[in-house]
Amino acid sequence: MRPSAKNLFTAYFQVGISSFGGANAWARRMLVEKRGWLTDREFAERLGLGQVLPGPNAMNTAIIVGHGFCGLRGAAAAVAGLFAGPLFILSMLCLLYDRFGHLGPVRGALAGVASAAAGMMLGTAFKLVRGARPSAPMVVIGLTALGLALWRLPLPWIILGLAPLGILAAYVEARR
Repeated sequence: MRPSAKNLFTAYFQVGISSFGGANAWARRMLVEKRGWLTDREFAERLGLGQVLPGPNAMNTAIIVGHGFCGLRGAAAAVAGLFAGPLFILSMLCLLYDRFGHLGPVRGALAGVASAAAGMMLGTAFKLVRGARPSAPMVVIGLTALGLALWRLPLPWIILGLAPLGILAAYVEARR
């Protein structure tokens, strides 16, 4: 089933209000596991493209997914859904933090949420590669992760070095 712009708004609204610390984990769960609109591979390809474009990768991925299903209306609906709930929640939390942010329990709670978000991102990465036959673009994504996490290379150098390889890998993959 191809989702409508309204379906995209609703799904991404749920993603937005559920995704503390990382929308991509929740977007994958919603689009792949719950709704079945994309396969793991399709989601990984859109996420990979969203990550190399300038700007927030969750927003970029929402635009790519929304546009793929419903054109400009779908892209706008997905982005509006992604940000509507969090914008309201964040506004309210800012007011509360301004009043109570100096308290120790509030600082501890924020540290716990940050740790949980990091675990969710790692869990999503494992789910994306689990059981998948590695494709050339996936290898480039893996090299990017290694460059950032293990070798601590500056992102501009990684992009300059791996972008041509990524483009070639996507071209070869598309010709298959």
